[in-house]
Amino acid sequence: MSYEFSDILKLLPHRHPFLFVDKIVSVELGESIHAQKNVSINEDFFNGHFPNKPVMPGVLIIEALGQASGILGFLTMNKTPDEGSIYYLVGVDNVRFKSSASPGDVIDLHASIRSEKRGIWKFDCKAEVDGRNVCAATILCADRSK
Repeated sequence: MSYEFSDILKLLPHRHPFLFVDKIVSVELGESIHAQKNVSINEDFFNGHFPNKPVMPGVLIIEALGQASGILGFLTMNKTPDEGSIYYLVGVDNVRFKSSASPGDVIDLHASIRSEKRGIWKFDCKAEVDGRNVCAATILCADRSK
């Protein structure tokens, strides 16, 4: 199945400047997602992080992985935020940053479902740029009513 940017807007409540998924490359329902974030010099955070060496903040890479995980969760549950559901980022474990992302990079966001119990989903996630490991983490999200 192919996805448009409008699908991302249906599957996430986030909007600019806090939307960090630009493209859904592929999804295996109930299994995994591959999404992408295009890193642009026009991002507001580059004004201060860092003025002479722009680096995307690690917490925003984690947020992008959480958003990709949320899309996978919503698609797997066949739900959208408009139907009264919201997907909260409730935990991040085993975070490791191996490299950085800078303007011009495309971050490949990968998330796989590890488990789901009582509305708490656990995802194994990794972010890569040109096949280079940028970040790996275990992300927990909670499916709750708005």
